[in-house]
Amino acid sequence: MAFVQFSRVSLAFGNRDILDSVSLNLASGTKAALAGANGSGKTTLMKVLAGSMQSDSGERAIQKGTRVSWLPQSGIVHSGRSLMEEVETAFVRGAELATRLDRLGDELALLLPGDGRTERLVEEHHEVQVALEDSGWHRRRSLAEQTLEGLGFSPSDFDRPVDAFSGGWQMRIALAKILLEQPDILLLDEPTNYLDLEARNWLESWLKSFSGGFLIVSHDRYFLDVTVNEVYELFGGQLKRYPGTYSHYESVRAVELESLIKRYEQQQEEIAKTEDFIRRFRYNASKAAMVQDRVKRLEKLERIEIPESLKKIHFSFPPAPHTGRIVLSVRDICKKYGQRPVIQGLDFVLEKGERVVVVGRNGAGKSTLLRILSGSDTDYTGEVVPGSGVLSGYFSQDNAEILSGKTSILEFLESEAPMELIPRLRDMLASFLFRGDDIHKSVDVLSGGEKSRLALLRLLLRPINLLILDEPTNHLDLHSKDVLLHALRSFGGTVIFVSHDRGFIEDLSTRVLELTASAEGKPSLVRNFPGDYRYYIERLEREAAGLITPDSAGTGSVHLPEVSGKQAAALSWEEEKRIKAERRKKEREEERLLQEIERSETALAEKRALLNDSEIYSNADKCRAVQNEIDSLEAEIERLSSLWEEVSLALEETS
Repeated sequence: MAFVQFSRVSLAFGNRDILDSVSLNLASGTKAALAGANGSGKTTLMKVLAGSMQSDSGERAIQKGTRVSWLPQSGIVHSGRSLMEEVETAFVRGAELATRLDRLGDELALLLPGDGRTERLVEEHHEVQVALEDSGWHRRRSLAEQTLEGLGFSPSDFDRPVDAFSGGWQMRIALAKILLEQPDILLLDEPTNYLDLEARNWLESWLKSFSGGFLIVSHDRYFLDVTVNEVYELFGGQLKRYPGTYSHYESVRAVELESLIKRYEQQQEEIAKTEDFIRRFRYNASKAAMVQDRVKRLEKLERIEIPESLKKIHFSFPPAPHTGRIVLSVRDICKKYGQRPVIQGLDFVLEKGERVVVVGRNGAGKSTLLRILSGSDTDYTGEVVPGSGVLSGYFSQDNAEILSGKTSILEFLESEAPMELIPRLRDMLASFLFRGDDIHKSVDVLSGGEKSRLALLRLLLRPINLLILDEPTNHLDLHSKDVLLHALRSFGGTVIFVSHDRGFIEDLSTRVLELTASAEGKPSLVRNFPGDYRYYIERLEREAAGLITPDSAGTGSVHLPEVSGKQAAALSWEEEKRIKAERRKKEREEERLLQEIERSETALAEKRALLNDSEIYSNADKCRAVQNEIDSLEAEIERLSSLWEEVSLALEETS
C-alpha cells in the first residue's frame, strides 16, 4: 500500500518549536483534514510531508513508488502554453510509461526463441501496460476537459494562453494539474480559496471518489465535513488525531479547550499571586528564603499557553439607522462588457431585514450586480432606487486593494470607529487575524489578504443599514468567519451578499436569488427562492428528479414594486404548507413558554413570601437557601422571557 509517514519529526524556527516529535501516517484511503490556528505550522508540516522542506530531526519514510502531489496556497504562475497544453503536462508519467512500453515491445520483438529474458520482459511489459492504462494516458484529452470544466473553465478557454489568466485562475490550473496527475497521496493547502460554489461541489465529488489518500487544510467547514473522516490538529507543536467529521472534531475539541482555558486561568491566577509575593518581600531579609523558593518555582513552571485564536470574541454593529420596508428597487437593469450582455432586463426588490444571497455560475453577473447596487459601477441602463433612509456599505476585494497610508492599522481604525467601539478595537483586530505587533504595521505594507480583512473590519464599524458584501469570508479563518457570522446575524439592517462558502451561506441567508446570464436578445433570468439555502438546494434536487417544475420556484424576472417580498414570491402550495406548519409550531412554542413563565412567576412570588416568615427570616441558612432559589427562578424567568421574545418576533415577521 502506498504511504508517506513521519516518525518523531521535529522542526524549530529560532526558539519556537513548529513540530515537536510529530508522527503521522498517510496511506491510500486516508481522508483527513489538518487543523490548527493561523501560524501554528500547518503549511510547514505540508512542506515537510511533500519533501520540499527538511526537518531538524526524525524520519520521513515513503513507500517505494508512492507518488505525492502538493498544492500550496498561492504563488503558482504558468506561462508559455495554452491552457490545454499546460494541463496535459500532468500526464508526464503516462508519457514516460508509453515510451517505456514501446522500448519493451522493441526488445521483445528482437528476442530469439528460448531467450531466458523472455518471461521477465513479458511480465514487465504487462505491468507497464496496466500502469499506462491506469494513468489515463489514452484518455488524457477527455479527462483534462472534464477536470477543467468541473473547475469552472469553459471550452472556449482551452486554447487561450495561460498567461492571460488571473492569479485565482492560475491556482485553478495548478489544482487541475494536481488532480490529473492521479497521485497516491494528495496534499492540498487551501484548495477552495479560489473556487466558486459549483467548482467546490465538483471537487467534493472528485475527492469522495478518489481512491488515494489526502490531507487538506481548509477554512471551509462544510467542505471539510463532506470530504474527511478524520482530523489532525497541530497545537503547540504537537499533532493529535480526532476521528470523525470536522464538526465532530470541533465539538470534542471545544470540551478539551474549555478545560485547558480553565487550567490556564487558574495557573495565571497562581502566577500573579506568586509574582506579587516576590515583589512585596524581595528586599525583606527574613523572607529571602521564601522569595527565592518562589522564584525557582516560577522558573521551573511549565506554562500553559493559550493562542490568541482561542479567545472567543464577539462584537455587534453600531445600531442600524431606520429604513422603510423597501430598501432597494431594481428596475430593468442592463449591463454590457463591450458587445457582450452580462445582465439584461433585471428586476427585483430588496426588503428590510432580509439576508439575500446571490448565486449563479461564473459569468452570471453576481459581482457586477453588487457593484451596480453599491453605486461603484454606473455604466448601465435601468435604475436602482434606494428606499427611505438607506445608508449602504460595500465590500469587495477590489475596493480593499486601494487602501493605503502610512498610519498603523490600529490608528487607521481608531480614526474611523465610533467612540464606544475604540476600547474593543484590539480584540476586534485579533478576531480578524491582526494580532500582537501586526496592529502596528502601516497600511501601505499590508498584503492583499490583510487589506481585505482590514477593509471588511472598517466597514463593520460604520452606522449603516444596508450591507453589500462580495466574498466577505475570503482570507478569513474559521474562527474569524464565526465572529463575522455572529455579527451579521445580529445586524439590525439588510444584507445582500455573494459567497462561495456554503456553510456561511447556509447559516446566514434567508432568501436566495439565482442569477442566470442573459442570452443574446433575452433578459437575465432571476429565480427567487423565499427560503434559506438548504431549501434552495432541495428545490434544485426535486427539479432535477422531475418532481416539480422550475416555474414553481419563481422563474423569470422578479417585479415587486408595490407588494411585499412574501406576496411576490408566488409560493407553491408546498412552500405555503411548510410555512404554515412552522407558524403553528412557533405558536405552540409561544404558548408553552408563556405557561412556563407564569408557573415560574407564581413560584417566585411564593418564595419571596417565605422571606417574610419570621422562622425563615431569623435562620441564616434557611434564608440563604430561599434566596438562592429566588435567584435561580429570576434567572430562569429571564431566560424564558428572552426565548419568548424571539418566538414572538418570528411570529410577527411571518404574519
